[in-house]
Amino acid sequence: MIAQAGQMVVQFADNIMVGHLGTEELAGVSFAGNIMLIGFVFFICFSHGATPFIGQSFGKGNTREVLKWFKHSHYLNMAVGGLTILLMVLVVPFMDHMGQDPSILVYAREYYWISLASIIPAIFFFTIKNFSEGIGITKYAMYITLLTNLVNIFLNWLLIYGKWGLPQMGVAGAATATLISRILCLAIFSYIIGKLPVYTAFTKIKERGKLEWSAFRQLISTSLPIGLQGLFEVTSFSICAIMAGWISKEAIAGYQITNIMCTLSFLIAEGLGVAATINVSHSFGQGNIAAARKSGFAATHLAIIFMGIAGILYTLFRKQIPYIFTDDPAVAGFASGMLIIAALFQIFDATQMAGFAALRGLKDVKIPFLYSFAAYYIIGLPSAYAITFMLDAGANGIWIGLALGLLTVAILSQIRFGKLTSTKLCSTKER
Repeated sequence: MIAQAGQMVVQFADNIMVGHLGTEELAGVSFAGNIMLIGFVFFICFSHGATPFIGQSFGKGNTREVLKWFKHSHYLNMAVGGLTILLMVLVVPFMDHMGQDPSILVYAREYYWISLASIIPAIFFFTIKNFSEGIGITKYAMYITLLTNLVNIFLNWLLIYGKWGLPQMGVAGAATATLISRILCLAIFSYIIGKLPVYTAFTKIKERGKLEWSAFRQLISTSLPIGLQGLFEVTSFSICAIMAGWISKEAIAGYQITNIMCTLSFLIAEGLGVAATINVSHSFGQGNIAAARKSGFAATHLAIIFMGIAGILYTLFRKQIPYIFTDDPAVAGFASGMLIIAALFQIFDATQMAGFAALRGLKDVKIPFLYSFAAYYIIGLPSAYAITFMLDAGANGIWIGLALGLLTVAILSQIRFGKLTSTKLCSTKER
């Protein structure tokens, strides 16, 4: 959970420190960050496709099969990661045609190019981390992520503001600090896990075994829907950021503050989702459907409780939170209004995350993929646009529309997990 959180804490720290440089700087980082996240999140979600294969093989005690899935996911992730970065480079010329204030595009490009380079070590890190999670090894990624996050915050302070005789790099300093910390994270993680017997075994398998194209096809059939599902979600948030930019640079800065706070608390749900995928896949691999069902619903209940608490805190401190990021009262005003709606949004988001994570543990990804498409592109985004611009609700309408989409997908994901596990449990009892 903390390993997942660490990747977003980096963005959290960037936005806090950049926000105090000025509204244009914060808006620029927001715009660039939301564009960049489209490709980044697609890859991260795509890489999760190997986890149920590894987890179920591990649950069956088949070590050789575990290592086979790791080997094939490694090569597949490298290919997809490279293609993703290439597509993200090709996006840059289109930034001028997205209706944003020209004053923020200078900062957006500056931040985007350096941050793009930081995705390369992150690709390798997530590939190895997902394998570790599949076999139940999570503590190393957790500790290393915590350490390198502290390094990132310190480097932010040095490079953004020009401390200890270093040049004041501003927005570029935030992106550079992220790049250095992610390289350090990968280096330390690779060194430590390279000493573990299971990774040494992977090396031996790699030397003797052949690549199986059927394994690649199975991985793609699971990974691609998960990747596209994540793509739908993050793209919808990026489009909403662009919508906020159509209102004003203060609105997009306020949107980013709300989005960062939602992302920070969402990490609780995401961490519980990772645990759900691991536990469900292990239990399913062992043939214990009752335990798999219990793990999935337990993750949902815990996620709702934690996100409900976060929503209450956001409501109570909605006027104070924005000033952590900005000194601009106009930006704080936008963020304060959005945080009220985001409080309810949190609960829906937690429910859908836990549901989809549990379904991944069952290797059920195609129908959830369709759920996500419908939730974001048939309900969420059209509602956000209509409420914001046609009903003249302002920036708050963006979050209302997103909440409607997430409510839909939250209900559908929980119903499907309940039906699948109930059916499998009944068939098991009959035998």
